[in-house]
Amino acid sequence: MRHLLYTVLLVLCSQPILAQQYTLKGTVHSTGDHTPFPNVTVLLMNATDSIVVHETLTHQDGSFDLKKVETGDYVLRLQYLGYAPTDEPVAMTKNTNLGALYLKEDARLLDEVTINVRPPVGKQLGDTTQFNAAAFQTMKDATAQDLIEKMPGMNGEDGTLQAQGEAVAQILVDGKPFFGTDVKAALQNLPAEIIQNVQVYDKMSDKAEFSGFDDGERLKTINIITKPNSRKGLFGKASAGYGDNDRYIVGASVNAFNEQQRLTITGLTNNINAVDYSADPNSQGAVLPQNGIINTNRIGLNYTDSWDDKVDLNASYLFNHRKNFGESSLFREYVLPDDDGQRYTESSENTRRNRDHYFNMRLEYNIDSNNRILFRPDFSAQMDDANSFFSGRTLNDIGPINQTENHRHADNLDIDFNSHLYYSRRFAKAGRTLRLGLTTGNHKNDDDAHREAENIFYDPDERVKIIRQNIVRVRKGFSWEASTSYTEPIGKHGMVELEYEISNSRNDSDQLTYDLDEADNRTRIDTALSNTFNSDYLRQEAEVGYQYALEKLRVQVEAEFQHAQLKNDQEFPSSFALQRTFRSVLPSVRLDYEFTDSKKIEFDYDARTNAPSIGDLQGVIDNSNPLHLRTGNPDLDQSYSNRFRLRYRSYNPETERSFFAMLHSSTTSNRVVSNTIIADEPIELANGIILERGAQLTQPVNLSGYWDIASYFHYGLPVRFLPSNFNIHGGIRHSHSPGMVNNETSIVNSTRYSAGLSLSSNISDRLDFNIRTRSSFNNVQNSLRPALDNNYFTQSSHVNYKWIIWEGLIYRLDLNHRFNSGLSEGYDNTTFLVNMAIGKKLLKSERAEVSVNVYDLFGQNNNIHRNITETYVQDAESNVLQRYFMVNLTYNIRYFSRGTTEDDYEELYN
Repeated sequence: MRHLLYTVLLVLCSQPILAQQYTLKGTVHSTGDHTPFPNVTVLLMNATDSIVVHETLTHQDGSFDLKKVETGDYVLRLQYLGYAPTDEPVAMTKNTNLGALYLKEDARLLDEVTINVRPPVGKQLGDTTQFNAAAFQTMKDATAQDLIEKMPGMNGEDGTLQAQGEAVAQILVDGKPFFGTDVKAALQNLPAEIIQNVQVYDKMSDKAEFSGFDDGERLKTINIITKPNSRKGLFGKASAGYGDNDRYIVGASVNAFNEQQRLTITGLTNNINAVDYSADPNSQGAVLPQNGIINTNRIGLNYTDSWDDKVDLNASYLFNHRKNFGESSLFREYVLPDDDGQRYTESSENTRRNRDHYFNMRLEYNIDSNNRILFRPDFSAQMDDANSFFSGRTLNDIGPINQTENHRHADNLDIDFNSHLYYSRRFAKAGRTLRLGLTTGNHKNDDDAHREAENIFYDPDERVKIIRQNIVRVRKGFSWEASTSYTEPIGKHGMVELEYEISNSRNDSDQLTYDLDEADNRTRIDTALSNTFNSDYLRQEAEVGYQYALEKLRVQVEAEFQHAQLKNDQEFPSSFALQRTFRSVLPSVRLDYEFTDSKKIEFDYDARTNAPSIGDLQGVIDNSNPLHLRTGNPDLDQSYSNRFRLRYRSYNPETERSFFAMLHSSTTSNRVVSNTIIADEPIELANGIILERGAQLTQPVNLSGYWDIASYFHYGLPVRFLPSNFNIHGGIRHSHSPGMVNNETSIVNSTRYSAGLSLSSNISDRLDFNIRTRSSFNNVQNSLRPALDNNYFTQSSHVNYKWIIWEGLIYRLDLNHRFNSGLSEGYDNTTFLVNMAIGKKLLKSERAEVSVNVYDLFGQNNNIHRNITETYVQDAESNVLQRYFMVNLTYNIRYFSRGTTEDDYEELYN
């Protein structure tokens, strides 16, 4: 059983789940005058291997307290420059107060010696890769994101932070959630200088962490460990700027930390397309240009606290008020077997105002060491109104087929509330646990739209059709799930889990379309475009699993038996009911093997089902674009997927070289795809609704045959001759995607080859650069229309350079270059975005800065992208923000209290 406990603890790294936890306290005094001794470094180390498990600084009164210390034998070490280290053995079996401890001055006198030692980059701690922040040089005003993107395996892909090829899902600070799942907000609100270590790992679910039985639910997680001297104080950043064309930005991020109690407040208002408050709003970094011209007003709060070692609370709130004016155009070439060259062009304008509220909370109550209650509610309310216009035209090699001009005003309201309540109990017998859970969800969508359209059809004769409509859609949904799971140790190395879940999801959707009759100025319901529909999905699951764990090997197999019922009922305009039953067996296999502490291989396989959404099921025609009609399909089945993933990671702490490789694949039967009917002659759909020649109707259907396979690798190493870090990554992905066009199966085979490299400086805090480039070559083949087989190439490069030239004079350069080949005629293949700034550091410790900035120096910013589906190849372009000049004033807030003055902070930092 000891091996089982050790393996579980190794997997969860710093997340102890089975050991008892206690508090260790004490007070440090000077031996000379017995006065309290603040700012002493307190280290708690394992007695066997001297690994540091806890670290803190003494307060102004010399006191310290270490919480959540597990049972075991330790050595407590006290350190302070000029004083002899003091070691004290500690055996933790209960809450312990060591009383008064003493430091005495070091009697040894040494000649002055200068020793330059490069801090170690990091180490592997089981499943966790831990990086030492001191090994990566950044400027004093850098954010956590600037620091983390320098680390091996980290890179930004289209505005998303990725770690080891996977998107980071959440950020923890000292093990506590920070801004929920808003990774960007979390990283941009923490200064790099307060970070001591960065841990990267796959966080298991709360259920798996408590029981030790892996349920396969994992999130790529970064845990930021702050410096002990930064856990009490006020720090952050405030800035304001004004430029030509009335461009402006005002923002602030303030963190108030007091050990376990932490409050972060952020605010932003601007009209320069900055949707998050960051350290350098003029730098787009790896973020793709935002569509449209955006005015944003935003405020966010994050609060964390602990009470009496029993209650842990984390809550986040975010309010967004945003206005976006967008213009876009697209060119679409269809996949048709008769190869008549049918194309569609569209230009549009849209003004949208959003008012969004987001709230989430995590409340954990540890009744005692064996019983826990966890409550996780979340709420969102999204309100938006939009005024839009678009003009679309369909044509072929002969000439125009149809066109439309469409004006629309819409008011939309979406409200979602979810709650998750769990009770977990750990019994006296190690490995025996019980968990009960109840999850509920309430969802509401109210949409009200008014539309006027002028439609022209050219074949066989030119005809004009005017549409004036009011569309009202009301959707209500309620879902619940009750679950129970039980784990029991079997033998010396085994564990079995029994689990049962029952859930129900019910959705009601009413869509009513009213036509305006100009003759009598009255509205009449259009029964062909109206529908009242509800769907009920009841699922029961029984699961049995077995886990066998040794010191280096863990094998787990599970089998889940699922019984599901899907009921669809329509009441208007005609009544019908449809009921289906699904029975599925869902196996899963997981295998982990550690070759050494720094080399590990993992294999995961599982099978899953997915029920169709209410939008896919509701069979009502949506004619918001009369040339592109849409409808649902109440006959849809649930899909069944098989997925596997193989991962290998290694890290050599001596050479500081890291390697990561991954291979994953999936297959799906009954996948929900689109069947697109493109009419070659008028087709009556229902009650006078005509699909005119050249127009299209899209309906979801089930198709089997989807599969994909993808590989990814990353290799990182330090560059000694130019203090920096070099990373190279790449991969291949192939997908086989079925769809339908005119009731014929269309297969798109797509292969993507990608590679990239980056070089980030590690020179000093006065010179910083980050250079990266990535390329991809795409080969796309279509079974229905080989003439549309397509090869296209994309390369994007980014240079970020910062240099404090002299006496606080700083120069910044941010360069983004993007090259596309293979786009349609008329679309610019190249983007060259250059942002530049020159500023002067001011005040004590260079806390403030005034700068002159230019965004998009050469006026070449654009936003063009290609999209390839089973039905068409499309190139699209949207308006973006272009060149402006701005003067900015920035101030860095730094005040650390309770024993650490600003001078102490400067000494520690430098």
